[in-house]
Amino acid sequence: MSRRTGSSSRWRQRQERDPYVERAVREGWRSRAVFKLEQVQARERLLKPGMLCIDLGSAPGGWSQYAARIVGPKGKIWAVDLLPMDPVPNVAFVQGDFTSPETLEKLRTAIGGRAADLVMSDMAPNISGNRAIDQPRSMGLAEEALLFATEVLKPGGSFLIKLFQGEGFQEYVKSVRGRFRIVKLVKPKASRPESREIYLLARNYGV
Repeated sequence: MSRRTGSSSRWRQRQERDPYVERAVREGWRSRAVFKLEQVQARERLLKPGMLCIDLGSAPGGWSQYAARIVGPKGKIWAVDLLPMDPVPNVAFVQGDFTSPETLEKLRTAIGGRAADLVMSDMAPNISGNRAIDQPRSMGLAEEALLFATEVLKPGGSFLIKLFQGEGFQEYVKSVRGRFRIVKLVKPKASRPESREIYLLARNYGV
């Protein structure tokens, strides 16, 4: 059995045993990742009605789907991803590589100069299985997301991002602390225990 085939088989078995996968299907969510945001929301009350929110790395749309229900018709979600995403009510979607100037310009045009209350990112690079390659890619995306957040957030805004613990992680957290008054690390129960992923929540931008 090839390494790729074996890895794919283990992934399928893990998905079949995962109660969050089953629950997402049963409740009509687009992915199990929605429960990570739901658990952050239950603890932190990050999303509120009427908020303007940007979802980076949005496909298949679970986070946008969840956030749109909370911000309601007076709020708005803008989402961007390299992959296509089926429409979600009250969500404006831009397809493209978030790190490319062309996609960023499309996103800025869609936002129309409005300042956001929240930038959230569940982005991850395509995983090669080689941590020496994957970790720098992940931190590179995180740096791009932080740069974008500091451009579009209103004073007092919030930033939620998935990170992977490893090289560059501590330096990144320190960098965020220099821009936001409150910074904390959150590990939702829906994150698999063996995963290095953790979520950084930063609040009160620039105040």
